[in-house]
Amino acid sequence: MKIIILGTAWPYRGGLATFNERLARQFMSEGHEVEVWTFTLQYPSFLFPGKTQYTNEPAPKDLVIRRELNSCNPFNWIKVGKAVRKAAPDLLICCYWMSFFAPSYGLVSKMAQRNGKTKCVALVHNMIPHEPSILDKLFAPYFVKRQNGFVALSESVVKDIEAISHQHSAVSSPHPIYDHYGERMTKEEACEALGLDAQKDYMLFFGLVRAYKGLDLLLDAFEKVKDSLPNLQLIIAGEFYEDEDKYRTQIADLGLTERVIIRNEFVPDGDLRKYFGAADLIVQPYKTATQSGVTQVAFHFEKPMLVTNVGGLGEIVHDHKMGYACAPNAEDIAEDLMDYYQNKRQEAYTAYLQKEKTKYAWSNMTRAFIKILK
Repeated sequence: MKIIILGTAWPYRGGLATFNERLARQFMSEGHEVEVWTFTLQYPSFLFPGKTQYTNEPAPKDLVIRRELNSCNPFNWIKVGKAVRKAAPDLLICCYWMSFFAPSYGLVSKMAQRNGKTKCVALVHNMIPHEPSILDKLFAPYFVKRQNGFVALSESVVKDIEAISHQHSAVSSPHPIYDHYGERMTKEEACEALGLDAQKDYMLFFGLVRAYKGLDLLLDAFEKVKDSLPNLQLIIAGEFYEDEDKYRTQIADLGLTERVIIRNEFVPDGDLRKYFGAADLIVQPYKTATQSGVTQVAFHFEKPMLVTNVGGLGEIVHDHKMGYACAPNAEDIAEDLMDYYQNKRQEAYTAYLQKEKTKYAWSNMTRAFIKILK
């Protein structure tokens, strides 16, 4: 097939760009012709909470990436819609994660289908954002009605899609494993690279720091176990989209200043193996979720996880087998931390995880799109 993937990609940074580029490579490996059409303007700068939207990495040499879509300019949407219609791909994949992009994606899809050939199947990370707004009720239905089908990354997202419309097919295919971050490092190698003491135990909170990710719950839980687990430390690695001082104050009030390592920065791809190599446990204490790319990075590096049982996280992390899927409160998180470290669960959970990770191949994701088309 001829396929156009419409969504974020280089020169933009982050997990969504990584996902789209990896999906393109998988389709290409199966013999399809693929182009990725990304943004000339993704977010206006005043709407973007981080330091920069852009990566410092060089452009991928194996992908065709075209900067086409301005998310704020309706005249541009018409232009891009006409361009897709003329290019006549068999499949247009709109990579959707928030309602801000629904008007542009919806119009491009509507115009593309007028060639009588192109089918539009959306890849939906989140149908309802973690931080909802009135835009979700206004814009999301417009986008949904202009798709021929949907591939979601969890059953919870399928339900969100079906709540808007039952007229189109939607299937769930779990987030594949990010497998391009290099080989695992030993704990000793990773700690040396990060300037950490390899004799300590480390749990890792990784990724952008936002309110819904529950870092405050994790800190409260850490306070409850700090005396029982004197060797335990917490690494927070990721750019703060929240007020960092708020968390530093909480850390100080809980008596954790000497036990928490903060790296407030966007972690480039080449450095992920250091943080995951140093960690004994990956902790995702989310208050709300659909799914998370962090779990799939943990699979790649074969690291047990503690997640809260919200959204689709509990579908992926099997409780007391490869880690924990607990209630989103400090008491339950603390209980599982105690179980993991006091009962030395790492070896057994890692062995289970090594077997389970084979389920999350990228070929499963491409098969989901073929299933919808058929």
